[in-house]
Amino acid sequence: MPKTIQLKFTPSEMGDEAAVNRKFCVEARDPAGLVVWKKKSLDARGRQPYFLVTAEVYGKGDEPMMEAGFRLQDVSKSKEVHVIGAGPAGLYCALELIELGLKPVVLERGKAVKERRRDLAVMNREKVVNAESNYCFGEGGAGTYSDGKLYTRSNKRGPVQKVLQSLVDHGAPEAIKYEAHPHIGTNKLPQLVEGLRKSIEDCGGEVRFNSRVDGMELTGGKVKALMLNGGVRLEVDAVVLATGHSARDIFELLDRSGVAIEAKPFAIGVRLEHPQGLVDQIQYKCDMRGDGLPPSSYSLVEQIQGRGVFSFCMCPGGIIAPAATAAGEVVVNGWSPSKRNGKFANSGFVVTVDDRDFAPFNSAGALRALRYQQHWEQQAFRVSGSLSAPAQRMEDFIQGKVSANLPENSYLPGLVTASIGDVLSPAIHNRIRESLVVLGKKMRGFRTNDAILVGVESRTSSPVRIPRLTDTLQHTGVMNLFPCGEGAGYAGGIMSAALDGMRVANAIDRVLKLK
Repeated sequence: MPKTIQLKFTPSEMGDEAAVNRKFCVEARDPAGLVVWKKKSLDARGRQPYFLVTAEVYGKGDEPMMEAGFRLQDVSKSKEVHVIGAGPAGLYCALELIELGLKPVVLERGKAVKERRRDLAVMNREKVVNAESNYCFGEGGAGTYSDGKLYTRSNKRGPVQKVLQSLVDHGAPEAIKYEAHPHIGTNKLPQLVEGLRKSIEDCGGEVRFNSRVDGMELTGGKVKALMLNGGVRLEVDAVVLATGHSARDIFELLDRSGVAIEAKPFAIGVRLEHPQGLVDQIQYKCDMRGDGLPPSSYSLVEQIQGRGVFSFCMCPGGIIAPAATAAGEVVVNGWSPSKRNGKFANSGFVVTVDDRDFAPFNSAGALRALRYQQHWEQQAFRVSGSLSAPAQRMEDFIQGKVSANLPENSYLPGLVTASIGDVLSPAIHNRIRESLVVLGKKMRGFRTNDAILVGVESRTSSPVRIPRLTDTLQHTGVMNLFPCGEGAGYAGGIMSAALDGMRVANAIDRVLKLK
């Protein structure tokens, strides 16, 4: 049996992995032991930051238990399951279907990741949005351009280690299996996503790009056929709906077709960007981050006037990116490269919204939260006049002054100076303002005019939930439709979406076996 040991190390000590492993062997009294790291976390709360590492030390004759990824097989002649969307939920649903002996046919409205990159370059340079290929739509979905954060509290939802191992099998670093807050980096994700797709195709599964679903033929409480790209009819048996949180046309299609959907609370606000060095000073309590310490992050939450105001999707050393999916709207998100070595740190800074806020859009019924979200994105476009985003220095925002100028920043399409109060409702604007005042008292240096607020951050989660049965995961009114992942309201990030995709695959397998 291995010995499980936990030790503390300074940042400088962590630079020599062999020396770290020797200390574990000394502690285990086995100089020739095999060391397998199980968890690594950073504690920066005290004056001296340190890493806490948990490892298992295996003695002679002991064999470490290897994590298993997917056991894939040839499914080229197997029963087909159609999966709409090639994001984390759709791809991992497809991989699990293959393991179960079913053939996935993945329908993705956007392009393969290499072509998608060119559209993103045009978006940043020329401020033109391709409605089918952008930061949300295309191979890998929004997850491809989200920093690759893999932290999750979803252990009860499914096999987290299986997902992590599969990512390692396709090129991700081994460290994601033991880091407390693992990430891959937006620069490395495209190649990894291509590898996942190749595994699906090598087993006889299919991934069809430029295949937008814009119609459903419903008969007897089932989806009989899907309509693609304005007219191509595709007969189906089981359908997984894994379209992500921004597929508004799918939500509208379901609503028109009488397929039940529900408005869902989400969160809206801004992207908050500081110089990374300033965040390091605040978090590490020093003038300059030392060797061995990663770019620092933060996780903030305040209760203001009865609602949560919180940081979201923190990107150390990252970039603010345009996440619009249609012309005439401004949406911002953030990502980081694998080294997180950029000059700026950004985070969503948002407030929960619900039916109290959606009331002006009640005439839209189940789409009322979506229409609220859409209204503020279009308002941001009206204020900026283009894909340039409205922005304000933090102290100017708190004082209610439009900034005379804006500092250097990471948003490539460019910023325009504006009042953030013009692109958020008073209920949201006032709570964000009050929370920044509170945080400025708690975190010395956080409140500064060197930081900027960029609007709007509105795609934090889906504004719609597609209801499904608890046991079979089928839609409550359409027997062979399986809502899945973040767009359906059952996940909130890469890991939870992947796990939900796998759960849905297993549910489909059980349902098909009962037929």
